[in-house]
Amino acid sequence: MDIRQITPTYHVSPQLDAVDAQAIKDAGFVRVVCNRPDSEVPPALQSEAIGAAMRAAGLEFEVLPLTHMTMTPENVAIQEGFAQADGPVLAYCASGTRSTVIWALSQAGKLSTDDILNTAAKAGYDLGGLRPTLDALSEG
Repeated sequence: MDIRQITPTYHVSPQLDAVDAQAIKDAGFVRVVCNRPDSEVPPALQSEAIGAAMRAAGLEFEVLPLTHMTMTPENVAIQEGFAQADGPVLAYCASGTRSTVIWALSQAGKLSTDDILNTAAKAGYDLGGLRPTLDALSEG
């Protein structure tokens, strides 16, 4: 697993496997959010299989499949709700980028664009291409 901290309570990761469930629980996470569409992965890595393993380990599990086309304000709000839990949340997708992008979009207008981009960069995600979008959202 390659878990990267975005904030003290929100972390991201590339694709998880069912065998990761207990280690995720042991690491102190309380909720896992799947941001990867099932169409991108084989059945063993689809949300139903991963979710069953996470729930069996005592974790909450949410699914919000994201693509570039589904980074809508509605989905940003849903993800922001999923990121609120009684402990750390781990969101995953193919590389962790989409889970970081949706966090960044949710922070527009709350944090400066530079702070958002620097936070993502510290976790290893270059979201510089989002600067115009983040600036526009901050102004709106």
